Amino acid sequence: MELSEITSSLHRALSELLSISELKSKDILVVGCSTSEILGKKIGSASNLEIAKAVMDGIRPLVRKFDLYLAVQCCEHLNRSLVVEGECAEKYQLEIVTVLPHLKAGGALAVTAYGEFEDPRVVEGIRGHAGIDIGDTMIGMHLKHVAVPVRSEIKKIGAANLVMARTRPKLIGGERAQYPSYYKK
Repeated sequence: MELSEITSSLHRALSELLSISELKSKDILVVGCSTSEILGKKIGSASNLEIAKAVMDGIRPLVRKFDLYLAVQCCEHLNRSLVVEGECAEKYQLEIVTVLPHLKAGGALAVTAYGEFEDPRVVEGIRGHAGIDIGDTMIGMHLKHVAVPVRSEIKKIGAANLVMARTRPKLIGGERAQYPSYYKK
C-alpha cells in the first residue's frame, strides 16, 4: 500500500466517523495504530515512522478542522498510555506520567505524535468520545461508556483491520423509561 493511499483511506474513514459521531469542539478522538500490522507483520514487530506519518497526515487535518483533541495510544510496553496535547491533559485533568515513547516502547504513531504535538504529554488513561483502532490495538479501554461500533466502507488500512467507535451516554431506567430520539441511534 502506498503512503498516499494510507493517508487518503484514513481521511475518508475518519470523515465517516465524524459524520456519524456528532463530536463537539474539544471532544477527544482516541487513535491506536500498529504500523507493523499495516505492513502485514505481527503487531509490535516492524514499527515504521513513514507509515506513522502517513497515518497522522490522514487524521490531523480533520482533527484540526473539527477542533478535537487527539489522543494517540502507546503500545502495551507503555501500558497503553496515550500522547495528548498539554491543553487536553489540563482540561480533562488527566494523570500525566513520565516517559518518552520510542519505536520499541510506545510505537511509531506515539513517537510521531510526540514529535508533532505543540506541547506533548503522556497520560495514563483517558475517556475518549470516539476512536479509531488500526491493527487491533485495543483502544476500547480508552473510550467512554457506552462505545458503539461504527461500520466503514474501509475495512483495512494496508493489511491492518480498521475498527471505529463512537460513544453515547448510558441509557438508564428500564422498560418504563423514555429516551430522546438522538440516543436511540
